[in-house]
Amino acid sequence: MEAYAPHPDQLVHIRIILGVIMGLSLTRLLAGLAMFVQHAGRERVYPVHMGWVLFLFFAVIHFWWFQFSLHGVVRWSFKLYLFLIFYAALFFLICTILFPDRKEEHLSFADYFHSRQKWFYGLLAALFTVDVFDTLWKGIDHFHALGTVYLARQSIMILLCLTAIFVRNRYFHYFFVVCALTAQILWIVRYYQFLY
Repeated sequence: MEAYAPHPDQLVHIRIILGVIMGLSLTRLLAGLAMFVQHAGRERVYPVHMGWVLFLFFAVIHFWWFQFSLHGVVRWSFKLYLFLIFYAALFFLICTILFPDRKEEHLSFADYFHSRQKWFYGLLAALFTVDVFDTLWKGIDHFHALGTVYLARQSIMILLCLTAIFVRNRYFHYFFVVCALTAQILWIVRYYQFLY
């Protein structure tokens, strides 16, 4: 039986569609932030909302950066391709929740955010869960290279997201977003400064 030799352009081909989706995610975030500049004074900044905007900004660019590890995939399947599109689409959906097309029925971003917190945190929990499968798909060696810290981080984030769905106390949401943003930045600095 002849050994399978992947075409060198396979990953480039797949990364194009991922790039489109991630570009739309960044566009949503940046356009939302630009609104605060364009209409200064009309929209009040809600720190929890803004914290998640920053978290998603780092998470989106981090996703694009760490998907370089896909070069280790020897044989591509439509199933893996569909999985990656679903993973990227989760980012876009979460970014869309942060900056909706219209929010006129809500007095502020604080009011809007908490009216959608079940959707936001539910999708965020899904994102952290899907990340575990993405990491496993890149190979067990890659998974083990991230160490037990990775599994602990993912588990804690999923648990906090599921808890945040039901918690109305705003101090909890402040605490959560500060921890999540700090952990995201430290994670990038610790594990993903360089491409391998």
